[in-house]
Amino acid sequence: MNPVILAGGSGTRLWPMSRQHYPKQFLPLTGRRTMFQETLLRLDGIEGAAPPIVVSNEEHRFLALAQARQEGIDLSSLILEPVGRNTAPALSLAALALLDDKEGEDPDPVMLVSPADHLIREPEAFRAAARAGESLARCGRLVMFGIVPTGAVTGYGYLRMGQAIEPSADGSEAEPSRVSAFVEKPDEKAAQAYVDSGEYLWNSGIFMVRASVWLRELGHYRPDISKACRIAYSRGRRDGKFYRPDEQAFVACPSDSIDYAVMERAADAKNSPAGDGESADCVVLALDAGWSDLGSWSSVWEEGDADRSGNVVLGDVHMQAVDDSLLISNHRLLAAVGLSNVIVVETSDAVLVARKDSAQEVRDLVSQLETDRRPEYEDHREVHRPWGSYDVLDTGDGFKVKRIKIDPGAALSLQKHQHRGEHWVVVRGTARITRGSELFLLTENQSAYVPKQVTHRLENPGKETLEIIEVQLGGYLGEDDIERFDDRYDRQDPP
Repeated sequence: MNPVILAGGSGTRLWPMSRQHYPKQFLPLTGRRTMFQETLLRLDGIEGAAPPIVVSNEEHRFLALAQARQEGIDLSSLILEPVGRNTAPALSLAALALLDDKEGEDPDPVMLVSPADHLIREPEAFRAAARAGESLARCGRLVMFGIVPTGAVTGYGYLRMGQAIEPSADGSEAEPSRVSAFVEKPDEKAAQAYVDSGEYLWNSGIFMVRASVWLRELGHYRPDISKACRIAYSRGRRDGKFYRPDEQAFVACPSDSIDYAVMERAADAKNSPAGDGESADCVVLALDAGWSDLGSWSSVWEEGDADRSGNVVLGDVHMQAVDDSLLISNHRLLAAVGLSNVIVVETSDAVLVARKDSAQEVRDLVSQLETDRRPEYEDHREVHRPWGSYDVLDTGDGFKVKRIKIDPGAALSLQKHQHRGEHWVVVRGTARITRGSELFLLTENQSAYVPKQVTHRLENPGKETLEIIEVQLGGYLGEDDIERFDDRYDRQDPP
């Protein structure tokens, strides 16, 4: 069994905590671990499973590596999408990589495909379902995992269970059935009817399928996606742990989900009166494991630990006469009075206030921020880099002030700026400074100045985080005013 983690989502409905450059899957929403870390540990616990393949956006590669390392997991294979093209192309790249792996034990492995941003409170139940699904997938079936509904939720897609098939050969208690219909997010009345009937499950977005079966079905139903992915993969290059598909070919690939591209079409073909001997069976296994996709702030409220008034509270929050609400403070005191059924989420540069029943509409708000080219769409005020992070404390005409944090052993690129000079003051730790032909150390309460057009580098040779206050002065202070000469993180873009 080869786990494939799809970690390329943007999580726009969880703005302002989730941003394009630091999305939902890399946030700790339900505990101290991030959703990506929880997914890694859940899959790592499956006996006999191979190390996972992670399909991620190019911009998030160091986030994924760092968060895996924090949990003692050394990722060996990351496929980096230059742009997002939804889940069908992402899975296709993973399937091509597995079939191209000449050292793999299985020439045609079963892929356990999981999003990186789901909550599963009972991992052992999930692992048991995965073991049951493996035998079905090995027989050439398209295996879906449907969630036993706990209510008439309108934010999920539904699967209608059809004809039962023989239980899996491993003797498990799973009772798979064919998928007879896919239903888009219903209204409340229809959702209640589905739940009352006992014939429907929530569509979890978790799948199992052989690599060759997926590529065959994709070639049958979406030959355009299949061709684009094959070209992008064949022209790609490996760089250590990373595999980069050809950017031009992948950008030209149509965008589509696993469901729309293959699963729904295969199920419809099998359920049609004429049948379809060429399509694989699309089957579903019921999964009851405390699942949630945490797809909106209302979902986060539902999964949180509520107080006696129904409030889920995180951070420095004081409230009075508040009930059934989600209140999150990340940086300062949040005070609330006389509120009911609302969501309030505070970050360093933005505050979201919404009715709980309007949580799905946050995505539309974020789309407007993107249209308006607001920086809050992409980044938090604290911007993460492979060497650490920086936080813009103040900015004005001709100046910018940053707090820079550099991880132990990390270093910024060797670089220079055409339009600005920089003053550095060490407030914690020891800095190794390259300035032109000079190389020297700075400790706490010492400073240095780097004029514009002078080659320079900041490094942290110590064992604790290095903190620097940087004051930039110049006519242009954009992050793209960087000319790199050496970078241990192989970055070609300005960040």
